[in-house]
Amino acid sequence: MIFYFSGTGNSQLAAKQIAETVKDEVVPINKFLKEGKNGTFHSEKPFVFVTPTYAWRIPKVVERWIQDSSFAGNLNVYFILTCGESCGNAAAYAQKLCGEKGLQFCGLASVAMPENYIAMFPSPNETECRAIIERAKPALAAIAAQIERGEPLPAPASSFRDKLLSGPINVLYYPLFVHDRGFAVSDACVSCGRCAQRCPLNNIDMINGKPVWKGNCTHCMACIAGCPVGTIEYKTASKGRHRHYIMED
Repeated sequence: MIFYFSGTGNSQLAAKQIAETVKDEVVPINKFLKEGKNGTFHSEKPFVFVTPTYAWRIPKVVERWIQDSSFAGNLNVYFILTCGESCGNAAAYAQKLCGEKGLQFCGLASVAMPENYIAMFPSPNETECRAIIERAKPALAAIAAQIERGEPLPAPASSFRDKLLSGPINVLYYPLFVHDRGFAVSDACVSCGRCAQRCPLNNIDMINGKPVWKGNCTHCMACIAGCPVGTIEYKTASKGRHRHYIMED
C-alpha cells in the first residue's frame, strides 16, 4: 500500500511511479486530512510512505496521521522523501516512529525533485523542473525495485549538520516560519475557490469571493502554486518565482 502526502505533486508523482512497479494501490493522505479522518489499513505488501521533506523530516501532519492510524498485515515500512536538496537525519525519526507503532522500519530514501517551497527558496524554471523530474525517474525505479524485492534501503550517512537540522532546527522551524500570515491575494483573483478545495487542512475559506487563511497552515504550497491565475503571493518572497504544480486533482 503506497501512501502519499503532496502539495504540488512531486510526492504524488513519485508514489504513482513506485506503485506501478510494485503493483500496489495508491492512497492519498491528503484526502484523509481533508476529511479529518484517520484510517485502519491492512496490506499483504509493505507499507510505503511518500512525502515531501519539511524542515529535514517527514511533515508533522503526516507523522501525527500515522501515529493516529492503524496498520496491520505486512508490517514492513519504507519511507521515500522528495526534497529540493537534503532530508537531513529524517531516517532516525522515521525509525523512531515505526518503533512507537510496532512497525518494522525498512529504510528511508530521498529523491531530488523540483524545489517548490517558494515561500522560502528560489524555484527552478519550468524547463529545469522537467529535467529534474526526468533525472528522478531512474532513482525512483531503483528504489521501487528494492521494495519489490523486499530489500531494506541502505542507511544514509548522517553528519552532525544533518542531526542538527532534523533535531533542534526542525523544532524551532515550525513556530518561527510555518504560518500563513504572509499569504495574500491580489484583486486579479477570479474567485475560482481552487485554493480552498486543494488545501489539505481546510485552512482556507472563501469570503466575499476571496481566500482567507485561518491559521492552521503546513506550508504545502498547494494554494499558491496551484492558483490558475497566479494571484497569490507569500510576502515578497514568492514574487517572480516559478510556480511548480504537477498535482493531478
